[in-house]
Amino acid sequence: MPKKADSGDTTAGLLAYLFGPGDRDEHTDPHLVAAWDPALPCPARTPDRMTLSTLAQLLDAPVDALRAPKPAEHVWHTSIRNAPTDRVLSDAEWAKIAAEMVHVAGIAPHGDEQACRWVAVRHAPDHIHLVATLARRDGTGPRIRGDIPRMHTAARAFETALGLQAMSPLDQTARRAPVTGEKEKATRRGLTEPARATLQRAVREAAALATGDTDFLTRLRDAGLRVREHHNPTTGAVDGYAVALPGDRADHGTRPVWFSGRTLAYDLSLPRIRERFHPTITPADLTRAHTRIREAAALLARAGRTQGAGDVAALGDLLTVTAAVSPTTVRDQVRAAATRFEQASRAPGTRTLQGTARTHFKAATRALEHAPRTARAGGAPAVLNLLIALIEAVEAATAWHRAHDHHAQATAAAQAAVLLREAADLTGTPARTTTPPRTPSRTVRVTPAPARGPATPPPVTAVPPRPPTGPHPAPRPGPAPGPAPGPGRSR
Repeated sequence: MPKKADSGDTTAGLLAYLFGPGDRDEHTDPHLVAAWDPALPCPARTPDRMTLSTLAQLLDAPVDALRAPKPAEHVWHTSIRNAPTDRVLSDAEWAKIAAEMVHVAGIAPHGDEQACRWVAVRHAPDHIHLVATLARRDGTGPRIRGDIPRMHTAARAFETALGLQAMSPLDQTARRAPVTGEKEKATRRGLTEPARATLQRAVREAAALATGDTDFLTRLRDAGLRVREHHNPTTGAVDGYAVALPGDRADHGTRPVWFSGRTLAYDLSLPRIRERFHPTITPADLTRAHTRIREAAALLARAGRTQGAGDVAALGDLLTVTAAVSPTTVRDQVRAAATRFEQASRAPGTRTLQGTARTHFKAATRALEHAPRTARAGGAPAVLNLLIALIEAVEAATAWHRAHDHHAQATAAAQAAVLLREAADLTGTPARTTTPPRTPSRTVRVTPAPARGPATPPPVTAVPPRPPTGPHPAPRPGPAPGPAPGPGRSR
């Protein structure tokens, strides 16, 4: 699977890293497997015919020949990796993959003699790196907009042709992770996480509870964020927004760093947030909340493809709010679970968020606005009952995603369930005997029905057992979980 391309301004430096030992001596036998010129000598295997500096000069030659100003970042770089369970591909197979990838990316279309110069470097059994310079020999630049989605489509074809493990399609549901510069800035400021991560969480909490545009924007301001509204020039109505973290500034402190909702996450644009608004619901206590969650889990298990999309979105909002109001003893685990479930809340291929379970999830979300007061009255048993109900709902969501072949979302939901079990373990064991179980303890198991989707799961009345450790166990969160990783594995 192709990894998002990076850009840079030093060809020689990137080549030195790719052909070098790596940060931890992980690079083994670095060599060329393909290039714009099939007869190009490899600087690692034939250093008497080609050096790294000469290779860098050849790659940069079209850029240096430009009459127009040189691009600020003229180096294009991406990696292509297969799954750990795949067989080891030969250099010839990787060369074929590399040529097709630069073709679909717009770097070097097949048969184009004026195309950009590029090389494919292999220094590990399971992946290659593609490096190109963004100047064509005719003095123009390549058209690479949308390069990664096109490369993902090509990767699906290679998975079938070469008998490799099929990965999830690129469905644009992964969290937008902070870039390196944002992480370094947070470190310099002494922050525990980048501004993007803080804003994502604050906006998601406001969106989960808001009942309309005004309520949503007011909640953002009440959370201490700077808010900038965008109004339609014709009607004057609000049609977008941007947020900034106080103290986060750019250009030598002359302006705030604004993030639109769309740049924070795919489902945080104002139109997508409006789809999640729900009329105000009379608050209920935690007992009623966990009852509604269990009812919603049963409905989700019977949902079809379109209905379930709205249900899992509402469940994601519920987990976000639960993390915000959870007792300190379990807050880190619940927050980590909400972060991991975030991708599972965005079902690919649909925009409708209506669902039969959605009303119950939204009602429970509204009730949890008052959870700190209720939790103090109910204590650990109330918190444990809530967590057990959430585990049941998340496992129903996991089964729903699996039934519809949403691999990345199913993995994210399963990892969220593991983290919720850890939170339930931290509440202690007395609550397990507070209420006699109605049915034997068991993990929700859902199988697709012929026409209606997964079958109805039985209620869960105790902490479901931990599943066997698979090839991708969920990481145990630290005191301050950072942003969640991207969708599945990179190939």
